[in-house]
Amino acid sequence: QLQLVESGGGLVQSGGSLRLSCAASGFTLDAYAIGWFRQAPGKEREWVSCITSTDGNSFYANSVKGRFTIVRDNAKNTVYLQMNSLKPEDTAVYYCAARYYSGSYCPREYRHWGQGTQVTVSS
Repeated sequence: QLQLVESGGGLVQSGGSLRLSCAASGFTLDAYAIGWFRQAPGKEREWVSCITSTDGNSFYANSVKGRFTIVRDNAKNTVYLQMNSLKPEDTAVYYCAARYYSGSYCPREYRHWGQGTQVTVSS
């Protein structure tokens, strides 16, 4: 059974850092594009970042560019989202998602989703 499990969320003060993990089980991540999304209360889910499978290209939403870094560790079957200089507006439930995809750009749609991890940034 394909499963993604996020972890690493929590409460942090503005300006702080967190590292989210997205661990896969039941499949190997190396052939999958991985995306991170977030959803704040009362808002639609928004894309945050993604990393391709073939060449490891990474992409970021403008709102997090320069502050967040996505990294994949195929040996650990895990993708990380390092979040620095956190702001209160980063508060949301963060989800990782996967899709079997070999392009040099990230797909628009993802098939497999985790349950999410809460990130709360206090001012």
